[in-house]
Amino acid sequence: MTRLPSAIALSVALFLTGCASKTTSPDQYSGFLSDYSQLRPAQSASGVPVLRWVAPDFQPQRYQSVYVEKPVFYPAPKPNEQVSQQTLDEVANYFQQAIQRELASSMNIAHHPDANSLIVRTAISAVELTPEGLKVYEVIPIALVAAAASTAAGTRDLDTNVYVEVEALDGATRKPVTRVVRKGHGQQLENDSTQLTLKDIKPVLDEWAQDIRNFKP
Repeated sequence: MTRLPSAIALSVALFLTGCASKTTSPDQYSGFLSDYSQLRPAQSASGVPVLRWVAPDFQPQRYQSVYVEKPVFYPAPKPNEQVSQQTLDEVANYFQQAIQRELASSMNIAHHPDANSLIVRTAISAVELTPEGLKVYEVIPIALVAAAASTAAGTRDLDTNVYVEVEALDGATRKPVTRVVRKGHGQQLENDSTQLTLKDIKPVLDEWAQDIRNFKP
């Protein structure tokens, strides 16, 4: 299990206390999206700060259906004692179902994409653990999601932030029409040995799915 030495963690804390924001910073981009250069600050439908790019000619109403790819974890994590493969599968399956459930109220859900489909791709890219009451931060690539925030955290509760990157493609050209990078808040973990479960991040997955449904260019 990878840990930040206390001195390094505190240095990171000093840096992030000044620049940490409610949006993802460039050094936290995962590489899942092909281009991050055009992302600009915006707000989600629920008023949450995000980074977003929308193609000038994007018209959601022209699509007859939407195809939701199964969300991925990027980079791919290795299951361990804190995050099991079952949990990873449950999170990906639930997130896909949540997006489909929300979009079904306004669009046809396609089982296979075609030229008239909007294709939605999502990746959960990182988890940030913040010891409750401490100004110590560690942004962890999803591949190292089980890493503790710091040896200084001890048995303190850990606040969790979850990062997601979303891209929608035109079914005919497979060219991106919008990209969004954002983070959300999950449930607290009791300590750094607590096993992460779907229920810990289900609320933020629901919020993301609702914002995807209510997205307006």
